[in-house]
Amino acid sequence: MSYIEIRNVWQQYGQNVVLERLNLRVEEGQFCTLVGASGCGKSTFLRLLLGQERPSKGQLLLQGQPFPAEPDATRGVVFQRYSVFPHLNVLDNVAIGLELPRSPLLGRLFGAAKRRARDEAAQLLHRVGLGHALELYPSSLSGGMQQRLEIAQSLIVRPRVLMLDEPFGALDPGIRKEMHTLLMDLWKDSGLTVFMVTHDLSEGFTLGTRLLVFDKVRVDPQYPQAYGAHITYDIALNEARAREQAGKLASLLTAKES
Repeated sequence: MSYIEIRNVWQQYGQNVVLERLNLRVEEGQFCTLVGASGCGKSTFLRLLLGQERPSKGQLLLQGQPFPAEPDATRGVVFQRYSVFPHLNVLDNVAIGLELPRSPLLGRLFGAAKRRARDEAAQLLHRVGLGHALELYPSSLSGGMQQRLEIAQSLIVRPRVLMLDEPFGALDPGIRKEMHTLLMDLWKDSGLTVFMVTHDLSEGFTLGTRLLVFDKVRVDPQYPQAYGAHITYDIALNEARAREQAGKLASLLTAKES
């Protein structure tokens, strides 16, 4: 039995079919990068995994059981636009992820429990390179530092599945490379199952263990919303295979964008 199984999933909004005939099996600990032309359903697929949306048809299974109907601590997410709390400092931005579930009425822990939560948050922040910034507020952080903070927020609850939607798209090339190294180190250490959307083909081929290409292969010029996208390529990312496929895939996706 696969860790995650997607069975004939369709997603449709009114008459607009976004995804169709989506079938996928993912083993625990795999790192899947998702690429494809804009508007072909990659982010929609992440929202289905996260539980923000329910599929129009089909099933999403986690270890043979339906995915929880709403977002929960088993699934972490990092977006391109930062979703940190501007009124909390770096340490509290991460520690609150432990405090809210343990104290749902007050939203805060006290005494020894609070110290343990803050110690755990501080350790993770050191791990992501923010140990020097615990007392700073998000407004004083660079883009790369805010992205590190959001990653720490997602990982503090120890999710089983991590989803990233264009997490590094707004960063300059040097910072992106640093974030790639950080993400790969965290993935290897944690054993998380990862899904990451990217429009950068080089990023898609460099990171992870598996590349999933989303594409709409059926098009009706008279009714462009009639058909949705599905996974047209599923590529195992070892070095030789990646070199063989990169040029061909880049040409295909460039043609789709033009």
